[in-house]
Amino acid sequence: MNTRHFLKDYRKEEFAAKTQRGDRIVHDIYSKGDGPPVILIQELPGIGEATFRLADTLCANGFKVILPHLFGPIGKLRTVGNMARVFCMRREFHLFAKNHSSPIVDWLKALCARVRVEEQVEGVGVIGMCLTGNFAISLMADNNVLAAVASQPSLPLTSQSALHMSPEEIDAVKARIDTIDSSHGSPLKVFRFSGDWMCSQTKLDAIDACFNEPNRQRVHCESLPGHGHSVLTVDFVDQVGHPTHTALQSVLDYFGRQLTGKSAAPNNTKQ
Repeated sequence: MNTRHFLKDYRKEEFAAKTQRGDRIVHDIYSKGDGPPVILIQELPGIGEATFRLADTLCANGFKVILPHLFGPIGKLRTVGNMARVFCMRREFHLFAKNHSSPIVDWLKALCARVRVEEQVEGVGVIGMCLTGNFAISLMADNNVLAAVASQPSLPLTSQSALHMSPEEIDAVKARIDTIDSSHGSPLKVFRFSGDWMCSQTKLDAIDACFNEPNRQRVHCESLPGHGHSVLTVDFVDQVGHPTHTALQSVLDYFGRQLTGKSAAPNNTKQ
């Protein structure tokens, strides 16, 4: 893949922020498009062609994409190599934690705050995928976030029945969703494939049990038929009626409602 070709319309800059522990984290971010901002957090395999196609789709539907580069080479999918890299980034990622989120979430919160101020908007949207899917759920607690999508959230790696969040974080997400819901009316979205062992039904059941009540749905959890993993990128099928196509359209509609008060125009999901 020609990385320069895919990055030629992006603005690159460096963003630094401190975690609650005082560690300074620095990463490049790439931005493209105009409109309500959506922070697209890369998945474990890396920022490949499918991620750029998703970013293009968001831009085509009237959103500005902010793409943080957290690990791995851009333009190449390196799942095993990136896993090794993330294991070495212990100041930023706690892959096995069951009672707290990773420190990189603090950096992402700071990024959301800066984007909100710079774009002069009520709030931003976020998409987390695979390794970063859980981060989107955590970010929903932040006052700078109005909409979040967690696609195949996989942390903690050793327990499908646990969440990568503390009880306090879970309560904060619930309270924030209740506040947003009073004026916008849509819950956080979570997707997976039914045959995905990295994000099993047990994981969605755990999310449902933590956030939803019989008369209160805060998180919409959906299992799509199939044995893929990356719902919105690598395993996406650009065919009207395909479950992934329908899922992406629902994401565009969701961001349209939450960030602009309008639904996205149909049939603009071309990747």
